[in-house]
Amino acid sequence: MQSTPGAAPPSNSDEIDLLALLGALIDNKGIIIACTFLFAVAGVAYALLSTPIYRANAMIQIEEKSSGVGSLLGDSELFPTTSAAVTEIELLKSRQVIGQAVDNLKLTIVAQPKLFPVIGAFMHRRYQPEPEKPVADAFMGFSSYAWGGEKLEIFQLEVPSGYQGEPLVLRAEESGGFTLLNEDGVTLITGRVGEPIDSHGFKIQVQELVARPGTEFNVVKRGRLSTILGLQRSIGASEKGKDSGIVTVTLEHPKPPFAMAVLDEVSRLYVRQNVERRSAEAQQSLEFLTDQLPKVRRDLEQAENALNAYQASAGSVDITIETQSVLNQVVELEAAISELTLKREELQRRFTRDHPSYQALMSQLGQLESRRNRLLDEVGGLPETQQELLRLTRDVQVSTEIYTQMLNKSQELDVMRAGTVGNVRIIDEAAVDTSAPVKPKKPLIVVLATLLGAMLGVAIALLRHALNRGVENPELIEQIGLPVYASIPFSKDQEVLERKGKTQGSHLLAATNPADLSIEALRSLRTSLHFAMMEAKNNILMISGPSPAVGKSFVSANLAAIIAQAGQKVVLVDGDMRKGYLHKLVDRPAEPGLSGLLVHTHTLADVVHKTEVERLHFIGRGQVPPNPSELLMHGNFQALLDQLSKMYDLVIVDTPPILAVTDAALVGRLAGTSLIVTRFGLNPIKEIELTLQRFRHNGIEIKGAIFNAVEKKAAAYGYGNYGYYQYEYKPDVK
Repeated sequence: MQSTPGAAPPSNSDEIDLLALLGALIDNKGIIIACTFLFAVAGVAYALLSTPIYRANAMIQIEEKSSGVGSLLGDSELFPTTSAAVTEIELLKSRQVIGQAVDNLKLTIVAQPKLFPVIGAFMHRRYQPEPEKPVADAFMGFSSYAWGGEKLEIFQLEVPSGYQGEPLVLRAEESGGFTLLNEDGVTLITGRVGEPIDSHGFKIQVQELVARPGTEFNVVKRGRLSTILGLQRSIGASEKGKDSGIVTVTLEHPKPPFAMAVLDEVSRLYVRQNVERRSAEAQQSLEFLTDQLPKVRRDLEQAENALNAYQASAGSVDITIETQSVLNQVVELEAAISELTLKREELQRRFTRDHPSYQALMSQLGQLESRRNRLLDEVGGLPETQQELLRLTRDVQVSTEIYTQMLNKSQELDVMRAGTVGNVRIIDEAAVDTSAPVKPKKPLIVVLATLLGAMLGVAIALLRHALNRGVENPELIEQIGLPVYASIPFSKDQEVLERKGKTQGSHLLAATNPADLSIEALRSLRTSLHFAMMEAKNNILMISGPSPAVGKSFVSANLAAIIAQAGQKVVLVDGDMRKGYLHKLVDRPAEPGLSGLLVHTHTLADVVHKTEVERLHFIGRGQVPPNPSELLMHGNFQALLDQLSKMYDLVIVDTPPILAVTDAALVGRLAGTSLIVTRFGLNPIKEIELTLQRFRHNGIEIKGAIFNAVEKKAAAYGYGNYGYYQYEYKPDVK
């Protein structure tokens, strides 16, 4: 029996034979093509059936802002700042903004129709609802699945803590009813659309339900924090260009309306938060001024009263021109010092004393106070009346200037607080291009799947090449001192014969197709065998092999037929009384046979059968005995071989593999010539060496080997195996 195992040439060195590897790929091209095709088909199926992912995007402008809207520090920056976009992006993705969007859109409630595996999502997307048919019919009776058009909107859902994050099932019922079940199918609550339900710790109100009765939806009440964190990871935000102030916000989702709604809500909340933050700065400055105004008002009143009292006690006194000049300068310095003092109070609330802005302001304040003190020293040279009048007048004018300045600033901040505009604005609201989903990238998936299939096929081919160490080159057998008498090509015709039926008709290839290449190779073996047996002690030929499935029976039967066709009288003996196969090849009964002859239950005339080939007789294995080895060791077997040797020109005994049982060694002692059959790509060289060693230990000399089922494989080219291939050469049929 011939079969075609995988093959890989044995290697006696660590060198890599590139030609052999290339040959292995060529030999296994079927596997490579099959893997590539299957993966390509799988890639196409995945690209078509997978749910498309769409990308919604919005654009926000971030304008450069001052250190504080309406602050007492003015609009100038006292210290350098980092990019505004970096800070604003983090604020946009903060839990404060995202969390409010989660609450407003009720994103903690997830309700999805239950879809049939693999094809359900594809069919659900493709269905177009119609007024008279809003939902699709159940496909092949699977009514619990959604097939298109189903909708479920849940206005409120609260569950016990143990069910948070756990999958629930909402099943549509008749007349707008529904049932909520856990994943084990246990009913939790029942209700109707539009009615709030509060039972056993569950609160639910279904706003809309469009589905066939029996359709199920997967419902999950997720935790608020986990929902916020998941949305933070999903939302992307990046600045377009360096320091451009333009931020693009994106969100990918299978449902475009959902993605647009989320982005619009997040953008709206972010802009509102920005306005409120800037308004809070103005409010903070306003509160500070409101606290200071009463104190400045009291100081002004006290200064006016002191001036009036002095003028009343000293009579009418006028300030000289010289004194008026000094007074004006002092008042200006005092006003500037007062303004810087207010700024210092605000800086102390925002920064530490070591901050550069605070240090710069204190330096400026020190310079103004130094100039004021120098002017006050000049006043010491004036008359005492002028000095006192200057001091009191200065206090009144300085207090008036400060009070007026703070009152104006307070009114200004009040107006700014009421009409604050943030430094961010939405340029483009969220939009989705539904004609071009961003995922999956179908061409890329198909290409990658195809490449992956090809790589897997190559890997399998190389792995088979590496793991299978069967001999593919007869030269390797000859290198261990065993001549190769013939290389027999693999016969596809024999394979076809065996597939037709193991008990119907003859499987003897030499009779059915004598022009087959393998039969031609056996004819060359017949010639080599003629010279090999010239010095043999008898005309008995034993054929064995290292292991099963090497083709011993095929070689034995067809060799016997070819020799018989050449005019010699041949008897073919099936010496494998355990699993003999010869009777199927020659289409003769296995019983009675050799076993019955050895135990004398049958005579030689009973067990010898003629075959379809003239001058070829056959002795089957007989009934399977419990002790085949003992029967072969008995003298009856030797007597039988002696008798057959006299009756026939050639006796061929087919035996079991030597590495499996010892029967071949028992037969080999009585045979004049012994051959072994090895199979292309099946038997490693070590196994053949062990076979020879086993025979030698039993005193049996193996004349040579028959290299069976040789295939024309590219992997063998690297080993110079050209000479062992045979070519068909027969007359043309006209």
